[in-house]
Amino acid sequence: MLRQLALADMGAVAQIHRIAFDQAMPWLAGLHTPEEDRWFYCERVFPTCQVWGRFDGGELSGIIAFSDGWVEQLYVRPAAHGLGIGTELLNVAKSACDRLELWTFQRNAPARRFYEARGFRLVEQTDGTRNEEREPDARYVWTR
Repeated sequence: MLRQLALADMGAVAQIHRIAFDQAMPWLAGLHTPEEDRWFYCERVFPTCQVWGRFDGGELSGIIAFSDGWVEQLYVRPAAHGLGIGTELLNVAKSACDRLELWTFQRNAPARRFYEARGFRLVEQTDGTRNEEREPDARYVWTR
């Protein structure tokens, strides 16, 4: 089941974020506490983004947060990778926007392959000085 999420779902959303983030980028694991993740979603993501989730058997499997042509967050529970959940969530944002941009880390090769396979093109790479993690990143753009 795919549906727009509400603030009441925030705890599960923050948990998916942390699990997926730490697995995909173990060199950045532990950057934030679970409490900080919940604060981030409550104060920064839910007030400014549409947040959608994919549920399987009542369990949240993946989330996307997007607004104003930007994909702010896209995370899928690692056990659910390869099942089309990320594509399904990305398609929600694509159906709502004519153009989407996003940042991902240069070292996150699986994410880069995922976005490139779904029509995103690399338009910028930075040394990471502008992001909190200080990790070199890459900006991608998709247009309808």
